[in-house]
Amino acid sequence: MAPRNTTRLKIAAALAIAGSAALGTSLHAQSADALIDKLVEKGILNVNEANQLREESDKEFSKAYSAKSGMPEWVTALKINGDFRGRVEHFSADDSLFTSRTRFRYRARVGITATLAEDFEVGVRLTSADVSNGLGGNPISANSTFQNGATRKAVYFDAAYAKWNPIHNGTWNASTVIGKMDNQFLVSPMVFDPDYQPEGAAAQIAYSINDTQSIRAIGAYYALNELNQISLPGVVSPSHDPSLFGGQMLWESKWSKKLESTVGVGVFALGSKDNLDNAATLPNVNDGNTRNGAGQLIYNYNPVVVSGAVVYKLDSFPMYDGAFPIKLGGEYMNNPGAPTQNVGYNAGVTFGKSGEKGKWEISYRYQVLGADAWYEEVVDDDNGAFYQKALGGSGFANAVGGFGYRGGTNVKGHLVTMRYSITDSLTFVFTYYLNTLVLPNPAGSTSAAGHFMADLSWKF
Repeated sequence: MAPRNTTRLKIAAALAIAGSAALGTSLHAQSADALIDKLVEKGILNVNEANQLREESDKEFSKAYSAKSGMPEWVTALKINGDFRGRVEHFSADDSLFTSRTRFRYRARVGITATLAEDFEVGVRLTSADVSNGLGGNPISANSTFQNGATRKAVYFDAAYAKWNPIHNGTWNASTVIGKMDNQFLVSPMVFDPDYQPEGAAAQIAYSINDTQSIRAIGAYYALNELNQISLPGVVSPSHDPSLFGGQMLWESKWSKKLESTVGVGVFALGSKDNLDNAATLPNVNDGNTRNGAGQLIYNYNPVVVSGAVVYKLDSFPMYDGAFPIKLGGEYMNNPGAPTQNVGYNAGVTFGKSGEKGKWEISYRYQVLGADAWYEEVVDDDNGAFYQKALGGSGFANAVGGFGYRGGTNVKGHLVTMRYSITDSLTFVFTYYLNTLVLPNPAGSTSAAGHFMADLSWKF
């Protein structure tokens, strides 16, 4: 009986150490597993005892965490994180009718993520944002502008979701999510603005072929509006709520310690696009699409998007600590729902990778995005050029467009970005867009414009 009692004592000791080391953090599983693996390696525990210990360790940790935090036992971890970004931004254009301007902005986000028993996760995140067209926060920007005599600034829900990850066995991984969430598709800002937080439901499933090859499938339905009994100009039928849905396949490879690649194919579409009237029911933050006099989209939007990237890591590079990544990437989009101006593409290169103290990256990208290659209201709003007048000519019939510097589709040009991580939590970012319109408005007008941003961003 002595050996058995000794084993129990060692199990109890391991539980106590693991629980005290991990209590109050989300690292419990890793801490306990490391101790258990060590006991197996030393021959103190066999495999069956190790599995029993893992189960007991999870139960003991849940009880201790619940007692200390006051949370129910089914809440296994609670994480708070966020970031703050300060920005100075400048716009300029070659046309004499454009007035150069500088503005100061900030973005602040804070979120709570709860990990629950039975593979569930619930998250809530709040963010700053300017009001857009009196309809709420800007759907593709979380920035608040210094203006209006230091008035109090708005706070919105940036994310509010529930996620279920029932399969995660090392070979297969499957999850579903519902609510207001981070965008599930892995595409560039040519397809979705990085700040776009869709509302709807999505699912992902991934399969690891081996240690170096994996494939992933993503599908999502995003709601764009709920019309109910509404009767407004530009609304064809209140029973047809507009939506966005799509699917994407990704093949991710690690060919060696130095070489990695990703290839993706996606298909996206708008549902009930006739009810996407910016003037009546939706924020008008971008321009470019062809519309009729009532502001309705004339063409269908169901583009196919093909993307690819290759990363090669040099052993070293001057003024850079560690392996130095060089990334080449590109993307091509074609929308068969429009007869012309239905293609978008980009290509670029990135040297280095920021995110850790002292590390930096420099990137360049060239992009062309036709006016009707994709829905204007979800693409990068910082990527714009100068409209001398609101859209109404040059093949457009959009009575609700803007003038001045406008982001969206119908834009081509250059992007240069430089990042330097001053500390692990603080990064400086320099961004410069230099663009023209694919189809200037009016025809023949000067549309070249520059957009400069300098950011300091703290994360926690």
